[in-house]
Amino acid sequence: MDLFALVPEPDKNLLPQDGIVNYYGKIITNEQADNYLHRLLHHIAWKNDEAHIFGKTFITKRKVAWYGDQSFEYTYSNATKRALPWTPELLELKALAEKETGENFNSCLLNLYHNGTEGMAWHSDGEKDLKKNGAIGSLSFGAERKFSFKHKQTKETVSVLLEHGSLLVMKGATQTNWLHRLPPIKTINQARVNLTFRTIVF
Repeated sequence: MDLFALVPEPDKNLLPQDGIVNYYGKIITNEQADNYLHRLLHHIAWKNDEAHIFGKTFITKRKVAWYGDQSFEYTYSNATKRALPWTPELLELKALAEKETGENFNSCLLNLYHNGTEGMAWHSDGEKDLKKNGAIGSLSFGAERKFSFKHKQTKETVSVLLEHGSLLVMKGATQTNWLHRLPPIKTINQARVNLTFRTIVF
């Protein structure tokens, strides 16, 4: 099910069962979103992501960064990252996401996709460091991209177009029962920056 013609209803659950996903749409103006995109591209300590799978190390074109309240360690794909101190723009955006959602976050994993050829394969954010069934607030800047969910058992899919300056929240049993991905779209030439605010348990 594609939700490209979606009128944002933050209280509406986009998933038919076994999880909760709310799409808030654009929560800031295009001018503000443009400003944040510029600041994020230039003020974040971006690094190419690493994954260690079956004894091999893979380096992605996509770049990532990890920030938090403390120097948390976060491990996924058998690679461990240590959180950097918040930047001013990240603190502003964290406060905005918390105000909109009523949630509290203590860390943020950022992704930089240089163009539409870069994406993310099906996965769920079920790492042991994350709060069980905790909310993940996803802010998007730059190129509008399709974001998809697939139920682990029924294989039913749901997709939504994430707009420039928009907020999406995944919570409840979403990570237990659903996979999500950012499919590549070769016709997109602009960059996209995605901030996923999370709660690390320590």
